[in-house]
Amino acid sequence: MPSKLDQLKAMTTVVADTGDMEAVRAFAPVDATTNPTLILKAAQLEAYAPLLSEAIVWGRSHNHLTSEVADRLAINFGEELTKIVPGRVSTEVDADLSFDIEGTVAKAREIIAEYERRGVGRERILIKIAATWEGVRAAEILQAEGIDCNMTLIFSLAQAAACADAGAFLISPFVGRILDWHVKTEGKTYTAETDPGVLSVKQIYAYYKAYDVKTVIMGASFRNKGEIEALAGCDRLTISPQLLDDLARDDGVLERRLDPASAAHRASARLNLDEKTFRFLLNEDAMATEKLAEGIRLFSRDLRSLRELVSQRLLAVA
Repeated sequence: MPSKLDQLKAMTTVVADTGDMEAVRAFAPVDATTNPTLILKAAQLEAYAPLLSEAIVWGRSHNHLTSEVADRLAINFGEELTKIVPGRVSTEVDADLSFDIEGTVAKAREIIAEYERRGVGRERILIKIAATWEGVRAAEILQAEGIDCNMTLIFSLAQAAACADAGAFLISPFVGRILDWHVKTEGKTYTAETDPGVLSVKQIYAYYKAYDVKTVIMGASFRNKGEIEALAGCDRLTISPQLLDDLARDDGVLERRLDPASAAHRASARLNLDEKTFRFLLNEDAMATEKLAEGIRLFSRDLRSLRELVSQRLLAVA
């Protein structure tokens, strides 16, 4: 019997949620995703010291800002990942631009231009953007320019529907963070089948399939193997190295749980979203409102920590 990881790969595109190159090599995913938290962790590992050193030397020799050096470091990791995975690598726009349409668009263009200077085509890169109203509008502009976007921090159907209307290439619903909120707020325990994060992805999946939405659904932020198994058949799943290892060691039978034909009839009514409606629906969902805000804060915090790490290294070589 093949492992559950191999069985999952037969029905879902598996993506590695890490900046650790060795983990990516070990599990052979199709795509890889990064964010400021993952880059911060990986940048402090000895194995990736050359990527950090290159960015620091570049920054010192050209007198670049700390933020620019941090951007280069993220792209250094992204470039290396494109040499390992056959598909896409996601690179995140600064979280502090989450409410800035023009700033997000400008940063995304800069990231793509730098990749292209290195010989990495835009068809290999996804620009990660927080799914705020401003982020969705920025994605709409970028998609029209042929820059594909990964809309992150998805916690609600309203966000997913807005991203679909904007023509976003991919969305990342955060399964585990939804579960975290409900466990903390309600004090309950959940099975994989009753997990609120799993149910949220199933709702979005049914909506997309019913209305023939082409945007890819990539479940993310998993807390346990059961959540992943409950979403087997989803378009894509981005999974941490530890959970990839857990799946690789399990040779039990993995059943397909999501299928377009059977999901579509359970879809919610089609949403017609303008800005006022989007903001109202998000406001009505306490979990989505709180987790979106928290997610932006956490990514901003780790981005500041990454820039502080870069700043210290710049001073050390001054």
